[in-house]
Order: sequence, then C-alpha cells, then structure tokens
Amino acid sequence: MSVLVTGGAGYIGSHMVLELIGAGEDVVVLDNLSTGFRSAVPDTATFVEGNVGDSALVGRILKEHDIDAILHFAGSIVVPDSITDPLGYYGNNTCNSRSLLACAVDAGVPHFIFSSTAAVYGEPERSPITEEAPPRPISPYGSSKLMTETMLADTARAYPLRYVALRYFNVAGADPAGRTGQSTPRATHLIKVASEAAVGSRPGIDIFGTDYQTPDGTCIRDYIHVTDLVRAHLDALRYLRAGGESTVLNCGYGNGFSVFEVVDAVKRVSGVDFPVRTVERRPGDPPDLVAGAGRIRDVLGWEPQLNDLDTIVGHALAWERHLKGGRGTA
Repeated sequence: MSVLVTGGAGYIGSHMVLELIGAGEDVVVLDNLSTGFRSAVPDTATFVEGNVGDSALVGRILKEHDIDAILHFAGSIVVPDSITDPLGYYGNNTCNSRSLLACAVDAGVPHFIFSSTAAVYGEPERSPITEEAPPRPISPYGSSKLMTETMLADTARAYPLRYVALRYFNVAGADPAGRTGQSTPRATHLIKVASEAAVGSRPGIDIFGTDYQTPDGTCIRDYIHVTDLVRAHLDALRYLRAGGESTVLNCGYGNGFSVFEVVDAVKRVSGVDFPVRTVERRPGDPPDLVAGAGRIRDVLGWEPQLNDLDTIVGHALAWERHLKGGRGTA
C-alpha cells in the first residue's frame, strides 16, 4: 500500500512527505510544480509531474501504486487573488477536487484527508471558533474549500470512502531540521513576509488595516507550526485506518496573536528593526480567527509539540536565511 500526496512539492505538502517517509510509508507525490519545487521532494518518494485534475493520470497512479489513502494539498490559497480570479479558484480548488474524488471512488481508495481552511467560517460571531460554527465564507477561496467539504460528505455517504477534513488556521514556520520550508514566490503569509524583511529579501512589510475591532486594531490569527500541522495529518491517517468515522476538525492551537504582536516577535527574534507601513484593509480578511482546538485532540489524540510563537518565527527565519544564502529552494 502507498499514500498519494497531491501538492507534495509545495510548502505544507513537502513537510507532509517528510513526515510520512519518517513513519515508514511508501509515498507518491503528484504536483504540477506551478508553485512547488521538484527539489523539495526527497528521492525516497516517487514523484509524478502532473495536474490533479488529469483523471487519466490520477487513475493510473492510484492503480499502479496500490494507493490506500490520498492526502490532498494541491490548490490555490491566496485570499485576495481569489476575489479577483474566482473562477480560477473554483476551477483549481473545487473542480479538480471533484475529479480527484471521482478517481478515488473508481479505484476504491478508502481514505481521504483534505487540506481545508478556517476561511470557511468567514467572520464568525464568537472566538475561539468551534467546528459547530456555521460556515459563512467571505471569499471565493473559502467557498471553494467549503464546496469540496460538501462533496466529501456527500461522497462518503454514497460510497465506501471515509475522510478527515482539517480546517487550517494560519500555518507558519519551517522544518526544524532545515530540510524544507516555504519557498513560494509572492507569498502573502505574515510570518513569511516579515521574515523576508528581517533577512533583507524585501525592503519592508505592509500591515493591511489597523481599524479592526480588536485590542490593537489589527487582525488576530492563530498561528500553527507546519510540523505540528502535518503530524495532525499523520494522526488522521492512522485514525481512518483504525476505522474512524468521517469528520471535520479545526487545526490550530487556540492562541491568538495580532499582526503587531507577530511583527514584534519577528523583530525580537531576528534582532532586526525592518520598515513597517500601514495601509488599507485587504478584501476578505476577517478580524479574528482563533481555533477552538479541543476536538482534534479528543478525536485524533493529537498533541502539538511546537506551540510557541518565537519557535515558529525562529524556524521561519532560519529558512529565510537558507534561501538568502542561495542554497536552493528546498
């Protein structure tokens, strides 16, 4: 049996591949390299370049490699871009996921783990946000992910397929051993761009909006270390293989930090006082997204190991220094 990781050459996917290989799994990676890097995939994994929406290709992979689980990371993730290109996001995130699910059903793949997002909640009435909060996405990105969750639920009712959808909060950091990290061009994640500014890869950063109804006027987010995140996926895989029922789980720590607090942390850990400019709000940014994180611990037995903002920042900075030194992208 093997595991298929779609988007396994990207930021989160490449960390997932390392975690799976470390757990003794046979791994097949499918990635079109639009934002990922071939060098991020270790030689111990089988790599296939291609699109997750290519049904013929996916069907061959599932059968030739005896795939028993799909971990689906491939997709577009930039909220403002989804507002200007909604059809592109529905095509890449929703239509391609529908194609992948059809291939999984046809090949009899029993387990599916989906990379979802807290953006499905939109602007929730309460924080922390539990899984019982009604999904009300305010961006095509969030809507495209919610549509895939709906397809998963309907598919699981009709066919012998069980799934876990993990709703990510803000993923950050890099592999503690320095093997991979976020190398995506035009990245928009706060810790990533602030770390780039700290190492001199960009002249400074913009803070989008200081007039939110939060203690310091900036958005509050729950930052989760990418290594803890992929360990939650491995726990989800073990849960499904042990007969666990389909479920949707938040993936965050339950701790919120404002934009100003994160910027201060990057400056403190790096020792660099880089320029910061305040600008208008971006469309699609809710003021406060913090996970209600109890269910994932109860259901999967997940125990995060890197729940510390300075640790997350330190690993992100180490990766940026690696990139700045010209030693490649993974």
